[in-house]
Amino acid sequence: MPNTPERPRRVRVQRNGPLLVEGPVEVVGEDGEVTVSNRFTVAVCTCRRSRTLPWCDTSHRCRDRHRAGPA
Repeated sequence: MPNTPERPRRVRVQRNGPLLVEGPVEVVGEDGEVTVSNRFTVAVCTCRRSRTLPWCDTSHRCRDRHRAGPA
């Protein structure tokens, strides 16, 4: 997937959440595997609990609720 120099990619950092990256994107994993998405915006997992790595499946939400304890 060629990079286009029209404008820089925008990456939004969310507290306790994924990185939101404007697409299309290529993500290169630790093992060198390249995963491609042509979506307008993708959520890249940062908690490493996702079952769909490198993409976020919101697994971080379940863990955060348990950590917060009873209301």
